[in-house]
Amino acid sequence: MKRFLATILVGAIALPALAQDTSADWDVHRDDRNRLMVAYVQTDTGLTLALRCTAGAYEALITGLPPAGRAETRTIGVKLSDHDMDMQRWNVAQDDTVAVSEMPAPFARHLRQGGSISILIPGGADDGRNLRYDLTLPASSAAIDETLTRCNRPLVDARDVERDALQDTGLPVGFDWRHAPRPEYPASSRYARGFAVVSCLTNPDGRLSNCEVEAEHPHDAGYGEATLRAVRAARARNVSAPDAPVDQRLVSFRASFVLDGYQTRQDDAAVRAQRQRQREAREAQQ
Repeated sequence: MKRFLATILVGAIALPALAQDTSADWDVHRDDRNRLMVAYVQTDTGLTLALRCTAGAYEALITGLPPAGRAETRTIGVKLSDHDMDMQRWNVAQDDTVAVSEMPAPFARHLRQGGSISILIPGGADDGRNLRYDLTLPASSAAIDETLTRCNRPLVDARDVERDALQDTGLPVGFDWRHAPRPEYPASSRYARGFAVVSCLTNPDGRLSNCEVEAEHPHDAGYGEATLRAVRAARARNVSAPDAPVDQRLVSFRASFVLDGYQTRQDDAAVRAQRQRQREAREAQQ
């Protein structure tokens, strides 16, 4: 148990072995001194699903995955019960066998009912084929709700439907950025890289309000606050009518933070893609 406590506190969760038990709630670890609470299930496949509230920051993690190498993000397919497989972008933690969700609270709310879940890792098998885990999770009558409540996340949120409908850019269909957010690397950060996702509501003039941090990793790097400052200075617009008032819609923005010298090929490709999108946006305004 001491090794479990030490590992869970530094961030890249390692959890004690558990057989799958579909009759009980998720297991829980609490450390009030460090403002930490974790609900978790470790399956007999080697995968662990964990929902963690640490000092007000909420995270959903999958551990025990095939190594992702130096990639910043990885694609993971998630199929819940009778829903279709949803190919999602997850972030790679400092331990590259750990994936961190960009929308942890909605993911947690989906998991409360338990039941079947399939996790697909493209190219994750040793021979390069896709790797699929078919799991059965226990329902959670209390543990998952406790993690949400500890981090002031709602137990029911009507905006989850809007989150599911967002494009990869984080914008609804028919929207783009008039002025995209431009986060600055927080001077106080002790880390070389990380990410944050912020969601907001649009105002008629395109400005954003009612913003909240959906996810940030590491939780104490200051990336969430830096992203909040950036989105509050941004503006969205309608693609078809750039000068028309903007309907109130949910938008999200993901910011990657990388110190000079720590960039990967994936980082460089993302920068090139962003510059291309900015050029296209400027040309569309001409």
